[in-house]
Amino acid sequence: MPDVLTERSARVVGARKLTRRSGRDDAGAFLAEGRQAVSEALAQAEADPGAVRELFVTEAAADTHRDLLAAARVPVHVATDRAVASLSETVTPQGLVAVCALRDVPAATLVTDPPRLAVALAELNDPGNAGTVLRTADACGARTVVFGTGSADPYGGKVVRSSAGSLFHVDVVRSTPLADLVPQVQAAGTTVLAADGGGEVALDAAGDEGLLHGPVLWLFGNEARGLDPALAALADARVRIPMRGRAESLNLSVAASICLYATQLAE
Repeated sequence: MPDVLTERSARVVGARKLTRRSGRDDAGAFLAEGRQAVSEALAQAEADPGAVRELFVTEAAADTHRDLLAAARVPVHVATDRAVASLSETVTPQGLVAVCALRDVPAATLVTDPPRLAVALAELNDPGNAGTVLRTADACGARTVVFGTGSADPYGGKVVRSSAGSLFHVDVVRSTPLADLVPQVQAAGTTVLAADGGGEVALDAAGDEGLLHGPVLWLFGNEARGLDPALAALADARVRIPMRGRAESLNLSVAASICLYATQLAE
């Protein structure tokens, strides 16, 4: 039986630094917690052996997830409940945490190899919304999600959990000035659409006008303020979601889901 690590063990102390953005950036790594996220991370590691560096697991979780751990081709460290809990940001830790390599790709890939569908988040602050958009983008076939300057960190614990493993299925671009990126992708042939409640084009009409036929990059703004008018003005069109009822507005992640699904249907 290997030694059981405690919260004071050097490996645990090092991994705990990844709960902070500065620690993640310094180490080039982040934490993924729970079976779903760890399963997706290990699946990614099949194609990219460097995608997962190591696993931390409690004795109880090791017994529960013995099938998953048996297939893992990375170091597995058994640690105390308290040690693994120190790597978690949840009220009820699941006892299973992976240390994963950051998945950033350069913003230039959207110019050199434009994806059929991509998403850009402008100052989107809520981690839960960010994770939900990642999950929806994955479900709708988007290849890339751009986290513009001022947006939530896609590798924060709540974003990773909310993405339900989808973080490992899409390319991630971080901390990119969107005002600089938009003209570059437009020059490469990508249509840029700004989601805007006051947009001049209705979403259903956008499909009829061919705006949803790729490559398409959707811009989504801050939960409270929406898109900066100057950024929205750079888009090829500002698109609104027609609402037949009396709701004043939609949650950001819900609006993104509707826009991305409509774009998927337009293929």
